Amino acid sequence: MKVLKFLLVGIFFGIVLVKSEAVSWYRIYEMFKFQSFHMYGIIGSAVFLGALLVWLFKKFGVKNIEGNAIFLAPKDSGFIRYIAGGTIFGFGWALAGACPGPLYVLFGTGVISMLIVIAAAVLGTFVYGILRSKLPH
Repeated sequence: MKVLKFLLVGIFFGIVLVKSEAVSWYRIYEMFKFQSFHMYGIIGSAVFLGALLVWLFKKFGVKNIEGNAIFLAPKDSGFIRYIAGGTIFGFGWALAGACPGPLYVLFGTGVISMLIVIAAAVLGTFVYGILRSKLPH
C-alpha cells in the first residue's frame, strides 16, 4: 500500500512537470540563454516552498509517514564543493536538456532517447559510489 502512495505522488508530479512545461527542452534552452523567466519562476517557487516547509516541519515537529521525528542534519559550509557539484550538474542538465527527475517523465511521454541519458545517469551514480571514499565531502 505504501508503494501505491509513492507511485501516485510520482505520477502527479510528472503531470505537473509536463503541464508546467518544466520538462520542455525549449524552456530549458531559454533559461540557459537568460531569455525567459519561466523556469527561474518554477525553480524559485520550489526553493521558497521547500524552505517554508522545512521551517514549518521544524517549528511544529512534523513526523514522517512511519511516525518518526524528521531529523535534518546540519550542513557544513564547503562552498567549493557546492560550486563544483552545481557546475557538473548544470553541464549535465544543459547537455541532456533535462535534470534527473524529469528524465523519467520525458521517457514516459515518449522521448525514447532519454533512455541513453538515464543509462548515463545510472552509470554516473555507480561511478560516484565507487569513488565516493576518495572524493572530498
